[in-house]
Amino acid sequence: MTATNPLHELLTSVRGEVVTPDSQRYDEARVVYNAMFDRRPLAVVRPVDTADVRVAVRAARESGLDLAVRGGGHSVPGFGTVDDGVVIDLTPMKGIWIDPDARVARVQAGCTWGDFDHAAHDVGLATTGGIISTTGVSGLTLGGGIGYLARAHGLSCDNLRSADVVLADGSMVTASEDDHDDLFWALRGGGGNFGVVTSFEFDLHPVDAIYGGPMFFELDVAEELFKTFREWMPNAPRQMGAFPAWQIAPPLPFIPEERHGEPFIILVSCFNGPDEEGERLLRAFRDIAEPVAEHVERMPYPALNGAFDGLLPPGLQHYWKAAFVPELTDDAIAAHLEHGPKVPALQSTMHLYPIDGAVHDVSNDATAFAYRDANFAAVIAGMWPEPADNAANIRWVRDYYDAVAPHSAEGGYVNFMAEDDQERVRANYRDNYDKLVEIKKRYDPENLFHLNQNIEP
Repeated sequence: MTATNPLHELLTSVRGEVVTPDSQRYDEARVVYNAMFDRRPLAVVRPVDTADVRVAVRAARESGLDLAVRGGGHSVPGFGTVDDGVVIDLTPMKGIWIDPDARVARVQAGCTWGDFDHAAHDVGLATTGGIISTTGVSGLTLGGGIGYLARAHGLSCDNLRSADVVLADGSMVTASEDDHDDLFWALRGGGGNFGVVTSFEFDLHPVDAIYGGPMFFELDVAEELFKTFREWMPNAPRQMGAFPAWQIAPPLPFIPEERHGEPFIILVSCFNGPDEEGERLLRAFRDIAEPVAEHVERMPYPALNGAFDGLLPPGLQHYWKAAFVPELTDDAIAAHLEHGPKVPALQSTMHLYPIDGAVHDVSNDATAFAYRDANFAAVIAGMWPEPADNAANIRWVRDYYDAVAPHSAEGGYVNFMAEDDQERVRANYRDNYDKLVEIKKRYDPENLFHLNQNIEP
């Protein structure tokens, strides 16, 4: 590399680590969560501060190279890596500052929800995160942020107060309701299309220990469970977050050993209220049938938010599909009953998240997240360890999605989209899409940030 090459500046100006193909740690640095993607970037930049991010953005732009931005690295379509380009790996930027009196957190972009939960839980606070604590704060928030606390406190992006953003020209701005409000609007659901967010400021809420956990039921009560859930969820207090899912029983001590490896319909609950009230609410499902196994108890909120982490380590194969569900009709339930019990691997599942309550308090056009009128968000998450199973397991996801699509909205949640869902981007944003295009033209007219569910300028 010559001294005039922008990548030379990258190697000499960044305080953090720059990993190149001749570096000893190259193979480690280029790995992402979804093992389907085995790409070889020219450089993986691991910034320690915003100045490093600015250098990396300028270097990629001036070199004409593709730029991938990695937060937690959980991007199912593998957007956190790229062949022959530059990767900004934000994971060294893990600072978290909590103001317990103001109930505000400042979180750097390399943090996972496990990092965030740990810091906030220490003072009895939380904000809406995801379902897997190893997920990055950045990607989840920028795509919207559905999680256990959404019915009570809105999406992750609804709790965003401001964001520091490095733009495509290498400059930095702070976006909020009072400054660069158009960018702030777009960041709340528009994904990584507009810049590299280096830190987030969030509202926090009193959440300490919760009452909940998984309940495993026999497949023959799945139809009744879905129908009960459909009526029960909208009438439950907002402090209750719960979802049904298909789950092959893992080898956990609370599940009878002879049932390990068998498929079940499960209900996972998270109630931020008294145990007795939580138990009364869950009685609706115990009245259907006695659970085969359960782990419902009072536990710290971070324990529930990390409960699935061990089941989903890095290095699995991932292929997902997403759908917003205005109403859970009998026909939709029939589609779930046809395909869900065929769940092909211990790690694969379908989750049906409620997005009513506080999510509905915000209008469809108040942020880029456009499906405030949907009641549920479904993710068909194909996850398995062996590449040899890719064809069959991808077919399960696609067949399942094709069956539920006629009973779903046209668009889906961008954080659950696969690499081959690019043609759905306009539908994912509905009437907000044209405004997002205009904001994209303003902040990234050359589409430097295109490795995402891309909004083309």
